[in-house]
Amino acid sequence: MAVKIAVIYYSATGTVHALAQAVAEGAAATGADVRLRQVAELASATAIDANPRWRQHADATASLREASIDDLVWADAFAFGTPTRFGAPAAQLKQFIDQTGGLWRDGKLADKPVTAFTSAFNRHGGSEATILSLSNVFYHWGALIVPPGFTDPAVSAAGGNPYGTSSTGEGPDAAALAAARYQGQRLAATTIRLVEGRNLAAVTS
Repeated sequence: MAVKIAVIYYSATGTVHALAQAVAEGAAATGADVRLRQVAELASATAIDANPRWRQHADATASLREASIDDLVWADAFAFGTPTRFGAPAAQLKQFIDQTGGLWRDGKLADKPVTAFTSAFNRHGGSEATILSLSNVFYHWGALIVPPGFTDPAVSAAGGNPYGTSSTGEGPDAAALAAARYQGQRLAATTIRLVEGRNLAAVTS
């Protein structure tokens, strides 16, 4: 069955964008209907211009659809991506999440599967802490966290982060992209089983 997956992310220089595309590809491979959305940029043009890679990526992705909280209402499951900022999500993604109070209050985010992925320039730059920080949000929502775990060789091949795919350096390598595709596939497959179970329970009740 076709479930609906929202892949929502922030990327400055393109690494998380590449991971997000891979997560979306993995989810789509299961037959899922996928929305790939970037959150709004908060940084000034001056700050972006100071980093040529940031400016290049901003210009290259200017036409992409911007995420809205309506995407969360639409989706059966979510994947969130962000670069790490001192072991926490980037302000751009946090600002988007901070708009979800009404959905949380109305229970519209509860019981939906969710997963997260990230990047850092240094190997020990806070990737795991960033994903765990996002998990605090998901606990409040009552969402169902779906980590990749060590459930496929792709996870270990990419460095072995069971919390969520992470990339280091100036861009994801082939192993990280494969792990991200697997993570998207796992999220979608889990969501399919959950939705099918709910539909069966509704029919038999």
